[in-house]
Order: sequence, then C-alpha cells, then structure tokens
Amino acid sequence: VPTLPAVGRRELARAADIIGYDEVVLLGYRDSGMPDTPANAHPEAFANAPLDEAVGRLVEVIRRERPQVVVTYPDDQSGYPHPDHLRVHDISVLAFEQAGDPGAHPDRGEPWQPLKLYYSVWSRRRMEAMHRRFGELGLESPFDDKWFERPSHDERITTSIDLNGFNEVRLDALLAHATQVDPQSPFWFGLPREEQAAIHPYDDYILARSLVDGELPEDDLFAGVPAPAEQR
Repeated sequence: VPTLPAVGRRELARAADIIGYDEVVLLGYRDSGMPDTPANAHPEAFANAPLDEAVGRLVEVIRRERPQVVVTYPDDQSGYPHPDHLRVHDISVLAFEQAGDPGAHPDRGEPWQPLKLYYSVWSRRRMEAMHRRFGELGLESPFDDKWFERPSHDERITTSIDLNGFNEVRLDALLAHATQVDPQSPFWFGLPREEQAAIHPYDDYILARSLVDGELPEDDLFAGVPAPAEQR
C-alpha cells in the first residue's frame, strides 16, 4: 500500500508534467502540517529545519540552475499562514540574497545572482469579480464576508501576466493533486471553466527585488532582464 508521501510525489510529478516543467527539485523535508498538529512538531518538518541549512540547499539549486527570476510566497500571508508557505518565503528571500555572494555557502557551487524576485499574490479584484459572477449566474458564492475582511494587497501589485490559453493547464494541474484538492470545491471549480478564463485572466505578482532597470507596471516577469548570454 503506497504511503501518503509517495502518493503526493506522484501527484506532484503529474502536475509538473501537465504544466511542462523540466524538473522538480525537492529539498528533502517533510510537510509541516498546520500549527499545533503532530506533523508540525516532527523534527524533520520543513518548518523545523535549521534556517541556514534550508537556505543552503536552495542556494545550491539556484547556483546549479542559474535562474534570472525567482518567484516565491509573499511576505504577508496572514490570510492563510501555512508553516511551509511561510518557510518558503523566508528561505527564498535569503537564498536570493546569498546565491551571488561568494562568501555564503561556498561549498554549494559557483555564485550566481538572480536579477528579480517576485511574490505571488491573489488579488482582491479577482475575488470580487468571481464573487460577482457567481451571483450573476445564480450560483452560491464560496466567498463570504470573511474573505473580504482580509487585507487587500492590490495596491502592491506590480506585474500582471496574461493567462490567455493557459487556464485549462492551471485547473488540470490543480486537479492532479487529488488527495489535496476537492474536485467539487466551489472555490476552485464552482464557476464554469470558460467563465474563470474570462473573469480575471491574469496572474498577479509583487516585484520585491530587482537588480535591473524597468518601468512599472509590468506584463512580463522577465521585463528588463538581459539575454542569458549577457548575464555574467
């Protein structure tokens, strides 16, 4: 009988295949669960990993893959403070800063400095548009008043990426995580797909760090980034 972690790895591989990723790199930690759960107290949980060790593992990946852009969870996750998501933010920011520093983690590969760091964000205007469309179609909206009591970060959004043609990929990849995502969830799947594709056809981001010149707002995560051969 396969264990849940093994099932989760298969689901992750399936989602990555749907999206078209070349590789998924695991850092070697356990899921941390939510606060005050047994999983959260496990010594091998990601949230309990020594910070410098976890940063070093990510620095090694960055130096090997040499990305120009890094995307991570935002600094404010008060709406859904999952310990693993919080830890991802913490190590990503530090790894972005340390990957190009020859004095940091010298045993983790040749230094490489990414040029831009983004935070993902779920915009308030997306929620409002979805909530409004549920009502217009005579459907019960999953967004109650508590959703709109959460702080809005729309004023921080710097970059919106056009998702035209990719909505199916997003939803199919989400459904690949069968043990984590309810296919009947009204939040993710309550609206017909064609409605979702039309309501807010963008992914929104906050540009948190940039070492290149550029104008805001952006419609491309690589705006201002030189061709790979030009970056040394």
